[in-house]
Amino acid sequence: MTTYFVLKALHILSSVLLVGTGFGSAFYLYFTNRRGPVAAIATTARLVVRADWWFTTPTVLFQPISGLWLAHLGGYEWTTPWIVVTLVLYVIAGLCWLPVVWLQLRMADMAEAAAAANEQLPPRYWRYARLWERLGYPAFVAMLAVFFLMVLKPTF
Repeated sequence: MTTYFVLKALHILSSVLLVGTGFGSAFYLYFTNRRGPVAAIATTARLVVRADWWFTTPTVLFQPISGLWLAHLGGYEWTTPWIVVTLVLYVIAGLCWLPVVWLQLRMADMAEAAAAANEQLPPRYWRYARLWERLGYPAFVAMLAVFFLMVLKPTF
């Protein structure tokens, strides 16, 4: 095994963990928000925050490092168009993700407080949930496009 193939395997696994965790977390919080009691929303929101810290954050950091290293090892210039587009899309996803992390933390706190007090969620929670959802769509689409670019390496 060469460094390139070990790094490539780790890069692929990391990308799957990144997108899979993001999609799975969004799926559960999205549907729990629509059907779940406040206690379930609180639990789900706290687990989504935990998943972001444990899985998403390390992979967010590893992906560009490993991707650019792979490009270097593979003989690609970092100015290759598909790499540039990939990096731009990755930054767009990141710019959506950073406020999502902040929103998730606030939503989890509000949900836990409401559950502990046996109250309904405040209107601010629902405003944050709508914004959280709206930011998730472009981030997810950008990451899907990154997957295609990473695999296809198209020439423009």
